[in-house]
Amino acid sequence: MKKKIFIVLAAISLLVLLVPVTAQASSGLVVSPSLAVVNFPTSVIISISAESDVNITDIRLHYTVERKSYAQVVAEAYITFVPAKKVETQWVLDLRRTGTLPPGTNITYWLTVADASGSRIETIPSVIHLEDNRYDWKTIQEGQVTLHWYSGNESFAGELMAAAQTALTRLADNTGAELESSVNLYIYANATDLQGAMIDAQDWTGGVAFSEYGTIAIGIGTSQDEVDWGKRTIAHELTHMVLYQVTSNPYNYLPLWLNEGMAMFSEGTLELSFVLALSSADANHSFLTVQSLCSPFPTDYNQAVLAYAESYKIVSYLINEYGREKMFELLNVFKQGSGYNEALLKVYCFNMDELNSLWRTEPVAVYGS
Repeated sequence: MKKKIFIVLAAISLLVLLVPVTAQASSGLVVSPSLAVVNFPTSVIISISAESDVNITDIRLHYTVERKSYAQVVAEAYITFVPAKKVETQWVLDLRRTGTLPPGTNITYWLTVADASGSRIETIPSVIHLEDNRYDWKTIQEGQVTLHWYSGNESFAGELMAAAQTALTRLADNTGAELESSVNLYIYANATDLQGAMIDAQDWTGGVAFSEYGTIAIGIGTSQDEVDWGKRTIAHELTHMVLYQVTSNPYNYLPLWLNEGMAMFSEGTLELSFVLALSSADANHSFLTVQSLCSPFPTDYNQAVLAYAESYKIVSYLINEYGREKMFELLNVFKQGSGYNEALLKVYCFNMDELNSLWRTEPVAVYGS
């Protein structure tokens, strides 16, 4: 498939948008165009200007954030001001309070303004596009994946894009699951730059999937070791994105062992540290149960490594033993909001307790061997 390359210029850290929301009522009430300033990733500031023949008494700002959702959520902010015939004020969306929005997110907003005569105006909705304009992004697109990067040459970006396409093909071959909508992949030059794009990021954060927004952000350097790590991470996070798209429902989530196990499986053969964790658990009869792997993994490092390793093995067993069609059937059952035991019984005719012993028969291939 032919790749398309675009250059995106962003020389300043502030994105300033003149938003066309001019509106006028018969009484003389006028709402002027708004100036929107994006300070990524912390805030969005919207200026508001209105005037009338009588005092303006009420201004409200309504907005929605574009993301996958089962209900349309419209937030409403009451603007504080002193009633007057002419009002100039602003409203701040403080992302430090609401949480990180990934680059590429669209915010749609509109105003309702009323005056003392009873006249009321609702402006036409306008869109603010959030981008991380601290960097000069370049873009390459293939299929449903758009990759954005600013550090490294086109060969670097092409290698990462090839890894993304390979991961999607492998996932489709193994499970039948494919992307249903487009994905934006933002490649930061390192973990520090990535963490600077987030609110309250942990110091260990190296990659994150914003599944509802169709966005993945990863910090990847240009050295070969980092590129190799980055390609595995891209496969991992893309798998989470695909699984979210094909199984999302308002009733239930995938069990964590399936979600993380599939992502680990997409990376390729298992890395040595995970193999050693499995060997130790086998020797000490200390495997975690499938039931316990449905919920958040342990916070203890060694136990967390074991949880990921077991999840990989469970998924590997189901795919290798029962095939692509059964796995795709399982994902479709989960899309319907099925319970965990019910889904396994329907597709494989065994429950989680039985799966506890079955998966241990699966041999392990070691990464790099």
